[in-house]
Amino acid sequence: MPGSLPHFKSGPDSYQVSAAVAGGTLVAADGAAATTVSTAGAGSILVLGVAGNDAAPIPTQAGATDTAAGGAPLLDISVVSDYTSVHHGEDMHVTYAANCAFGTLLKAAANGQVTPWVSGTDTLPATIVGRCTQPGGVVIATNAVGRARIFG
Repeated sequence: MPGSLPHFKSGPDSYQVSAAVAGGTLVAADGAAATTVSTAGAGSILVLGVAGNDAAPIPTQAGATDTAAGGAPLLDISVVSDYTSVHHGEDMHVTYAANCAFGTLLKAAANGQVTPWVSGTDTLPATIVGRCTQPGGVVIATNAVGRARIFG
């Protein structure tokens, strides 16, 4: 191969969701061979980045009809997309599950949140998803939302 061009020239990636995802939460691939994403769970090693918007799967409408309207086909006019933008490699506002010092490595916590990765306690480096970039760190008693650079 004589060269390579970036798959995405600018902007975030875009993935279809398999379950409702809230903007600002970590998202992970649903499996190694999956084609969809969902909210990352605690310790996930498949984190792709931070959801840039709310998203929810579109319910199946195959063969669905409205009997009150004489059998007319149903139409889904949801305003929530079934795709979410996924940001990585840039500072994003995320929710922290525990206090965190500025510059600390992060791992996924429950519900798409982040929590500090602790050397010596956390033995699997693959669970590292980013770094706290909030100046002064994050104190969840004051404000659980802070900046983080998610590697994705």
